[in-house]
Amino acid sequence: MSKIAVLGTGNVGNVIGSKLIQLGHEVMMGSRTATNEKASNWAKSSGAKACHGTFTDAAKFGEIIFNCVSGIGTMDALKQAGVENLKGKIIIDLANTLDFSKGMPPTLTIVNNDSLGETIQRTYPDAKVVKTLNTMNCNLMMDPSLVPGDHNIFVCGNDADAKAKVNALLNTIGWKTSNIIDLGDISNSRGTEQLLPIWIRLYGKFGHPNFNFNVVMGPSPKK
Repeated sequence: MSKIAVLGTGNVGNVIGSKLIQLGHEVMMGSRTATNEKASNWAKSSGAKACHGTFTDAAKFGEIIFNCVSGIGTMDALKQAGVENLKGKIIIDLANTLDFSKGMPPTLTIVNNDSLGETIQRTYPDAKVVKTLNTMNCNLMMDPSLVPGDHNIFVCGNDADAKAKVNALLNTIGWKTSNIIDLGDISNSRGTEQLLPIWIRLYGKFGHPNFNFNVVMGPSPKK
């Protein structure tokens, strides 16, 4: 079992932290202050393997770091976490740079020729950034059975060993290896982050978040 940091005290961090505790990991929830009420309440209700602290505390603690902060707040949170505390560690980035300032539907603040995943990797070159889980609701992230049958999760990152470790963790959560699609290096975050505009519209259409993307392949065309 691992020591895992969860950066962020919102619903995403709460759901992910709670699932990781259930799987037997030690989890520290990080926030901007050591006295954050949401983090404190989560730790109290989650048992002996749960604790909380600042972003710095959590980054020091975690062997693996889940970025559950909003996309817009991510870089500030990682700056507070500290470059030395991120060095050599896997950062699982599941954030999207959604900007709701002008109402619905939101826009993306980083798009086309860059992505949040790339920005994190570029800013912290000694960390091992793996982008995944950002194309679905947080409850589905931690419980793929909420959508019946086969459906896909995307993974990308520059470090093959880091991706292998993340894939193994995804397996323990319930994601079948056959449903994990490795897109390649971290530049592929551009593609997964740009799925969010259609995801938002599907959410509006269906009225609930229990849906996901499933890539269905036919036979390769003959040359």
